[in-house]
Amino acid sequence: MWKNLLDWIEYRIPMMRVANMHALQYPAPKNMNFWYVFGFIATVVLVNQIVTGIWLTMNYVPSAEGAFASVEYIMRDVDYGWILRYMHSTGASAFFVVVYLHMFRGMMYGSYQKPRELLWLFGMFIYLALMAEAFMGYLLPWGQMSYWGAQVIISLFGAIPVIGDDLTLWIRGDYVISGATLNRFFALHVIALPLVIVILVFLHIVALHEVGSNNPQGINIKHPKGSLKEEEKTKYQIHEYYTDKYDIIDDVVPFFPHIVLKDLVAFTVFCAACAYVIFFNPEMGGLFIEPPNFEPANPLKTPEHIAPVWYFTPFYAILRAVPDKLLGVIAMFGAIAMLAALPWVDRCKVRSIKYRSGLHKLNLTVFAIVFVLLGWLGLKPATPTFTLMSQISTLLYFGFFGFLWLYSKNEKTKPLPARISK
Repeated sequence: MWKNLLDWIEYRIPMMRVANMHALQYPAPKNMNFWYVFGFIATVVLVNQIVTGIWLTMNYVPSAEGAFASVEYIMRDVDYGWILRYMHSTGASAFFVVVYLHMFRGMMYGSYQKPRELLWLFGMFIYLALMAEAFMGYLLPWGQMSYWGAQVIISLFGAIPVIGDDLTLWIRGDYVISGATLNRFFALHVIALPLVIVILVFLHIVALHEVGSNNPQGINIKHPKGSLKEEEKTKYQIHEYYTDKYDIIDDVVPFFPHIVLKDLVAFTVFCAACAYVIFFNPEMGGLFIEPPNFEPANPLKTPEHIAPVWYFTPFYAILRAVPDKLLGVIAMFGAIAMLAALPWVDRCKVRSIKYRSGLHKLNLTVFAIVFVLLGWLGLKPATPTFTLMSQISTLLYFGFFGFLWLYSKNEKTKPLPARISK
């Protein structure tokens, strides 16, 4: 009877076919390493944020008078409210840790190169939506740093010529940050932006499965139909959607159970790390929850040092490095735009860093160090020394893309192997 029920459902909604196509029998390169677990973990964190967010909204009051008190109520009086709040706040920071590592893996192994340009762009749209989602959620506790951090960020839009003042007024919903701002940020944070993120994640996965996963060696696993000998084709059970369109060489394994088991190991380690933060150090020394946020928002009292939460600080440091406000805003958004343009900036035909030149390895290493340094500088006061360091780091950040465009076209690379090796 159970089988008949499943067959009846499958005939009308092919759930198992979709599951086999995109999960169980999806062909994954057999040499996927540690760097390839972060996409799966990011999906897990997204689910955590949605579930804990739903439970938090049941007791949250989106008003200037009740927001801070409702957060205190959740922490002190709601059963397990404290763990839900810490799971959500820790999950927000964990999301960006995972996404940054996921993006860096794509840069290392050239996962943005042809034919994966659209896949990379969908990823960048997800990143932008995450930044907007995090920014909207950052105001909701209605603490001192939430209030004044939002004040600083929203005021940046005023630097845009002609429409800047009207745009700032529209974002705030008032002439100052008030309950109207909190209400619209709450609506965007819990409804609009999560819906956008889920849709973009779906498109990201569909685009990935259409062109196939990259691998640490950057070698194609799909080949034109009829181009391989029978003994070279995969011996595993791969969904016909892929085998009907391509010859798939015996360098892949089904996503389940081979890749899933690897992901579960990483998931266990990730859960242990998050559990440590949630139970023993939820504030992370002020990085995840700043001390001023334990005070209710006060428009008449400015914190000694205003800085956004840590995952925005690399771009905040770039903003402060430029003396002119408008040029600083352009530089900040330009830093994100350059990441999105990577598929066209990098003109090398070889994907993986394993087979690229020493110059490229050095350039990418410097970029990673500079990005972390910018994040640290964004947390520091705007003293002359830190400002100078930010300016040098900003030049090195944009220099990465300029150097990459110059040397990548005629870059001396190592010969690629014909097959994937473990």
